[in-house]
Amino acid sequence: MIKKLGCLHAHYSNVEYIETALSPYDIDLIHFVEPGLMHRVSSDKGFKKSDAQIKVKEQLEWIALCGVDAILITCTNYIALFNEDQLSLTIPIIKIDEPFFETIIKIQEPVTILFTNPATVNGTMGRLENVAKTSQTAQKIEVKVLNHSFDLLMQGLNEKYNQEIEDFLTQLLMEQKGVIAVAQLSMAEASVRVGKKANKIIINPLQTLVSYIVTTMKLQKKPKVTLR
Repeated sequence: MIKKLGCLHAHYSNVEYIETALSPYDIDLIHFVEPGLMHRVSSDKGFKKSDAQIKVKEQLEWIALCGVDAILITCTNYIALFNEDQLSLTIPIIKIDEPFFETIIKIQEPVTILFTNPATVNGTMGRLENVAKTSQTAQKIEVKVLNHSFDLLMQGLNEKYNQEIEDFLTQLLMEQKGVIAVAQLSMAEASVRVGKKANKIIINPLQTLVSYIVTTMKLQKKPKVTLR
């Protein structure tokens, strides 16, 4: 049974999402945040993909040495750099997008996937296409990007960021047929708000991740504290 989960994030904002989502369950979370790697990948042309893969390998090995029972990677760009062949870890590594992909490929209707960070689109969709090919799934998927909104999150303007997503999703629900999904962890809160208001399910990676972790790890709810 997994009691201690190490979480590797590319941005500090992801910590709260995971903490809140898993707080009802009996599991200890240890967070490791490294925003520098993705900044260097995008800004340093001399920094090769192989260099980035080595850095991810070092990070995962360091986390494993901290006594965790499993590792969760919450950044899709980190996952795209992750090279399983280079690692010899004995503990499970959970990639946040895999439960999300497994949910998406089971849908028979057309799916619209929304992003706010253009830098994550190619890596995420490339991995989704590979999963779809493996499962021999053929479906219509449309990608939409809400440009410039991700800058708000990077500036710490979380409510403005969420509001832009909510406004866009609300309009999308009126225009689009089929299923709508948001691809990034940072979009989960806004998608849940809009889904509740419209009485619609908007798929998000946090929802599918928690369902996967609770089921596969057989997590138990924390006992309720009774005040006397």
